[in-house]
Amino acid sequence: MKSLFNTEAHAEILSRIDKLSESTQRQWGKMEVGQMLYHCQFPLKVALGKLTIKKPNPFMKLMFKVFKKSMYNDKPWKHNLPTAPGFRVKDGKDFPKEKQALITLINDFYGERDIKDRGPHPAFGDLTYDQWGQIQYKHLDHHLRQFGV
Repeated sequence: MKSLFNTEAHAEILSRIDKLSESTQRQWGKMEVGQMLYHCQFPLKVALGKLTIKKPNPFMKLMFKVFKKSMYNDKPWKHNLPTAPGFRVKDGKDFPKEKQALITLINDFYGERDIKDRGPHPAFGDLTYDQWGQIQYKHLDHHLRQFGV
């Protein structure tokens, strides 16, 4: 599985984002391209400690444990998976602003590639260094594929 800590994967993701425009249409799902760019910022903000999310209740903790491996394995996520309520985007977003904000966060995350111990994820618990990078890559890849890039 590719990792956003990897130089080639980092460059690939940025190149794919560069191919997006305000008129890029989704191939599945409900979000418009600006909303997707905004949505993709949430997991990066969590990883960078810029966003705190509530710890899951016992039922959700069990659900996260069941799905944890699918977050960083090589199998692409299915289309139209449900979005965590706190990461849903319903209102319109400014494409250029959100594109630049996402690029900044991706670069910030990549810039921390030498930090080996990131601590536990608030929902998924303990993750290895590799898993942190893989989860970020996989989420971005999923949504960029959603918009055909």
